[in-house]
Amino acid sequence: MADAVTAATATTASRAIATVVIIVIVLGARYGANRLRRSDREIGQRSELVLSAAMTLVTGGGILTVVVLWDLVGPLARSYRNLGLQNLAGRILLAVVILTTTYALTDLVGRIIGEFTGKRSSISEHQREIVYRLTQVTLYTLAVLVVVGLFTRDLGSLLVGAGFLGIVVGMAARQTLGAALAGFVLMFSRPFEIGDWIQVGDREGIVTEITIVSTRIQTFDGEYVMLPNDEVSGQAITNRTRKGRLRIEVEVGVDYDHDPERAARIAREAVKELDQILNVPTPQVVGKRFGDSAIVLGIRVWIDNPSARRMWRARTAVIEAVTDAYADAGIKIPFPQRELMGRTEEGGLATAEGAERPAPAPATDGDGER
Repeated sequence: MADAVTAATATTASRAIATVVIIVIVLGARYGANRLRRSDREIGQRSELVLSAAMTLVTGGGILTVVVLWDLVGPLARSYRNLGLQNLAGRILLAVVILTTTYALTDLVGRIIGEFTGKRSSISEHQREIVYRLTQVTLYTLAVLVVVGLFTRDLGSLLVGAGFLGIVVGMAARQTLGAALAGFVLMFSRPFEIGDWIQVGDREGIVTEITIVSTRIQTFDGEYVMLPNDEVSGQAITNRTRKGRLRIEVEVGVDYDHDPERAARIAREAVKELDQILNVPTPQVVGKRFGDSAIVLGIRVWIDNPSARRMWRARTAVIEAVTDAYADAGIKIPFPQRELMGRTEEGGLATAEGAERPAPAPATDGDGER
C-alpha cells in the first residue's frame, strides 16, 4: 500500500515538473517572439505570419500535451454530457484551454489580416486595426459563449436575458452608440485620415486621432478638440489636403485711373517666380468686382502639400510681391475714402408753412459784444 502511494506521489510530482517545463517553454517561446518583433531587425509580413502561426502551434501543442499528460481526455469528454460537481475540474480546465487557444488564435488572425490587407493602398492602417479589433471581439464572444455553455444547460434563457440587458444598455447609451455607428461610417467612407487638414463646422485643424466614438483635431492655436463622430458625420466636412494641392486667392484693389488689364498682367508676372507657389497650374488674375474705391482683382495661386503654415507663407509672399511690383509700376492701391463737403445756407430757415424766418442773431454778452 505504501509502495502504491509512493508511486502515485512520484507520478504526480513528475507530471507537475513536466507541466512546469511545458509552461516555461510556451511562455519562453512567446517572450522570444515578442522580443524579435520589438528588435531593430526588419521582419517582413510573411515572416510575421509564420512566426504567429508557430506561436499558435506551440501554445496549442503545450495545452494538448498537458491534457494528455494528466490523463484529462475522459473528464473533458464527460464535461459536455454531465454537469455534476465531479466534473467541475474538467470544465474549468476546458474553459482555460478554450480561452488560451482563442488568445493565441487572435494574434494569428491579426497577422493574416495584415498580410492580406497590407498590399492594398485603399485600406488604411487605421481601417486594418478596426477590422482586427472586430475580429478579435467576435472570436472572444464565441469563446465566452462556449465557456458559458459548459457551466449551464439553459443557454437560451441566458442569451434572452443578455438580449434584454443589451436593449436596456442601448437605450441608456444611445448617444454613445450613435457616435460609435457614425465612427464606423467615417472609418470606411474615409472622408479624412490622420494628418489631414480639415474643417468641420467652425472647427479647423489637423486630424490627430480617429476612434470609434470621437475624432480629435489639433487647431492652429495649439488646442486639442475632441468631436463626437455623430456630430462630425452630421456636418459638412472640408478636406484641404485630400488632393495634395490647394488654391489660394488674394484680393487686391486697383485705382480706377489705372488700366485693370495692365495691373492684372503685372500682378501675374510678379507672382510667377515665387518659390512658395506652384508653376502648374499657372497663376491667374481675374476681375472680381467694382469696389467703392477700386477695381478688385483676385490673384489665384496653387500650393502643394497643403498646410496652414504653407498657406500663410504663400499669402504673405504674394502680397509682398504684388505690393512691390505695383509700387515700381506706379499703380496705386487705394484705400476706402470719404469726401466731406459743406455748403452755406442762404435766405434763412424755411418753416412748415413755407414762410421764411430770419436766422437767429448771434449771442452777445451784457455789453453787446460777441
